[in-house]
Amino acid sequence: MAVMDTPDLQVRPDPADPRLTRRVTGLDHTGAEVETSVTMERPLTLYLNGQEIVTMMTILDRPEDLAVGYLLNQGMLRAEDRLTAVDYDDDLGVVVVRTEARTDFEEKLKKKTLTSGCAQGTAFGDLMEGFASVRLSTEVKLRTSDLYRLLHRINTIPSLYLEAGAIHGCALAAADQPLCYMEDVGRHNAVDKIAGWMFRAGVSGADKIFYTTGRLTSEMVIKTVRMGIPILLSRSGFTAWGVELAREANLTLIGRCKGKRFTVLAGEGRMVFDADPRYVEEESAKHWRKNSAEAE
Repeated sequence: MAVMDTPDLQVRPDPADPRLTRRVTGLDHTGAEVETSVTMERPLTLYLNGQEIVTMMTILDRPEDLAVGYLLNQGMLRAEDRLTAVDYDDDLGVVVVRTEARTDFEEKLKKKTLTSGCAQGTAFGDLMEGFASVRLSTEVKLRTSDLYRLLHRINTIPSLYLEAGAIHGCALAAADQPLCYMEDVGRHNAVDKIAGWMFRAGVSGADKIFYTTGRLTSEMVIKTVRMGIPILLSRSGFTAWGVELAREANLTLIGRCKGKRFTVLAGEGRMVFDADPRYVEEESAKHWRKNSAEAE
């Protein structure tokens, strides 16, 4: 399959990075010896201003973005907080985020809720803090013609998934153009990396689309809303609570995206079905009626 050009893709995976995969020898279904690539995962311990927060399993390709995004999505950093440093030590497997203002999360660290995420799947009890106050843009529209081009572009980006599998991918996009693509062993890690990159690069989510290979769970919906992104889509399916929260926040939630098929279960008002022949015929009829009226 030909790879579509994505000139605006600012961050992309590097499947050739030797730190991310390892060659392993085994047997195939016939008993013959085979050699294959497997994805590496390593522990990363996150500190915030000297306080240990969490140790997570990750491929360790963008530890700084992962650390900042994790803190943002757990409510330990706010959009208005000022970072003074983000330091990563590869030998120790430690990343330290420092802020201008003092922080203390001893009580927050005692309140943990198990989520449906894989790999490092815990979130803090007040993950939904501020969720109800977020107002997502209603001006953004998603044309189905853009959706189909976007999905094709994402699916043809050279990735660690295609190289070794056992990994999730997430992308931030505008219309039909992916801007940032991240991968990790847990989908929440990939989400957090994009959140951290957006924060550090000063990128707004108000007019963006978020894509994930993972399920559309409550955690995925909450994080997308917290990032201020109005549209979330996946090739996978939904959970009931994920749909309920998306409807509450007026988040456009699109799942089961395969080929030119998809299902929208929330925020349908942002969809424009311009690739549907019925829509094209209707718009042509409107144009004809308008021109006829002006001619008269």
